Amino acid sequence: MTREPVVVTGMGVVSSIGIGVDDFWRACVAGVSGAARITAFDPAGFHSEIACEVKDFDPDRRISKKQSRRMARFSQLAVYAAVEAVEQAGLDVPGLDRSRIGCVVGAAAGGYDVLDEQYASFIKNGPRNGNPLAVPKTIANMAACAVAINLGITGPNFAVLSACATGGHNLAMAKMLIQSGYADVVIAGGTEATVTPMVVDAYGCMGVLSTRNGEPERASRPFDKDRDGFVIGEGAGVMVLESLAHASARGATVLGVFEGFGMTCDAQSIAIPDPEGRLAAEAMLLAVADGGVKPGDIDYINAHGTSTAANDAVETKAIRLAFGTHADSLSIGSTKSMIGHTLGAAGAIEAIVAVLSIRDGIVTPTINLENPDPACDLDYTPGAARRRPLRHALSNSFGFGGQNCALLFGGG
Repeated sequence: MTREPVVVTGMGVVSSIGIGVDDFWRACVAGVSGAARITAFDPAGFHSEIACEVKDFDPDRRISKKQSRRMARFSQLAVYAAVEAVEQAGLDVPGLDRSRIGCVVGAAAGGYDVLDEQYASFIKNGPRNGNPLAVPKTIANMAACAVAINLGITGPNFAVLSACATGGHNLAMAKMLIQSGYADVVIAGGTEATVTPMVVDAYGCMGVLSTRNGEPERASRPFDKDRDGFVIGEGAGVMVLESLAHASARGATVLGVFEGFGMTCDAQSIAIPDPEGRLAAEAMLLAVADGGVKPGDIDYINAHGTSTAANDAVETKAIRLAFGTHADSLSIGSTKSMIGHTLGAAGAIEAIVAVLSIRDGIVTPTINLENPDPACDLDYTPGAARRRPLRHALSNSFGFGGQNCALLFGGG
């Protein structure tokens, strides 16, 4: 059965290196780092005192003050990015059948900023003095609900929560909804705002955060021999996805084609990836097959590339396993070297980078890759962006619990 093509018609980004797609993309191409000492709270004494925070974010520019006050930060970031994506898509929501417009936007964690506030209030004031909106503001599916409320869309609305694969899985589910005939348009992506004391401390105690506190701009260094963990980040990435028929009927500009996806699970550990990368490789091959192309047709991979010892080496193995000798012809880059690890938002923001890379024929750099790890022996585009015609691009996302997701995009 021939499936209706799914296309990208709008994109929105909030990140530590740029708010809005254009500013974000310029910073990506320039290799700008968003890492700095944490300002959201005093990080003195934490294992990691650095993060990629979104600075100068004013939700009131796109969200009413009343609605904004009812949201945790992760929902504000999502709505802000969604409004930008809808504007770029030229989507006239009131003029469409709103029941045929869905929303699939997830977060790996949710409103931990609200939980921190609620706990502090409980300790100080005791029971019966908490925020009555703490629960609905905190739950991780509330970003999708907030987008729907603000845009007035009434189609399917939910969130996929799968750790660091969240953003990718949400986009994949959106594609399923469209190709199943359940929706014509789906607003999809991921969001996260976890630069909070509890989260930063928990990841620090886990030993996965960089402790290069004296030089934060150089701390996120995927595939580098001297990497010591990731830099936690925040942000949101949202796409407007729609069937090609729907986009064509309304005269929309197609920014890219969402060609395929692959999803697998290592089924091995709650935190450690399969050391051979077998199921990660399978996810990439499933995405390639779903898109109806061959492994040799892939030009670029936006790597998961977290800057942790295990992940980067395993991803290298997985790419070699999936692509064989063609792996040496691939251009690869890690957006996390610039924006840190945005957890539930990562897969969506990085998918946007893949679409923009194809559009402009630019592979964005992996910054801070100065001393390549011999175990990471592929072309990871160190230091500076590179121009190259790109036909098909993969975006990888791998989450705790062995959750693997690969997305395939082509040019519009």
